[in-house]
Amino acid sequence: MSEHCPICQQPLAMRDERLYCDGCQRDFAAKAICPDCDRPLQILKACGATDYFCPNGDGLISRTRVVFRPLIESL
Repeated sequence: MSEHCPICQQPLAMRDERLYCDGCQRDFAAKAICPDCDRPLQILKACGATDYFCPNGDGLISRTRVVFRPLIESL
């Protein structure tokens, strides 16, 4: 993951569907972003599986390709 903390600019790590900063010890809600169009993805949860869908024409996106960014509003 290449995202950085919006507060201290340290690298973020994914923990339990949230982004965590070891530098300032804060966690942020993670926003799923399409790697192709750089827009938010719809999260589809059913039968224990999580899928990501791009409503902007890119269709289903593999979890390995999804980009997670911190929600700045959660500061």
